[in-house]
Amino acid sequence: MSYEMEDERIYNVVINHEEQYSIWLANKENALGWSNEGKSGPKAECLAYIDEVWTDMRPLSLRKHMDKVEQTKAAKYISKEKLEAAET
Repeated sequence: MSYEMEDERIYNVVINHEEQYSIWLANKENALGWSNEGKSGPKAECLAYIDEVWTDMRPLSLRKHMDKVEQTKAAKYISKEKLEAAET
């Protein structure tokens, strides 16, 4: 039997400032920059929880940047349409 199947230790789901998830042994102090997300349990249960809640793997800063780029593109498109309408 593999070690993974025998792992009965308790883990915490942790999250960092970029909203990236991981697991950490519950009896250990979290690594710097990581805080408990509120879920704890066996490894498989914690990993299943992460699969459920972490649907966008991009770091928060990238998601914000991409949203800003999309907003800028939309604003430029609307401005171009208004300019073309005014010229006709």
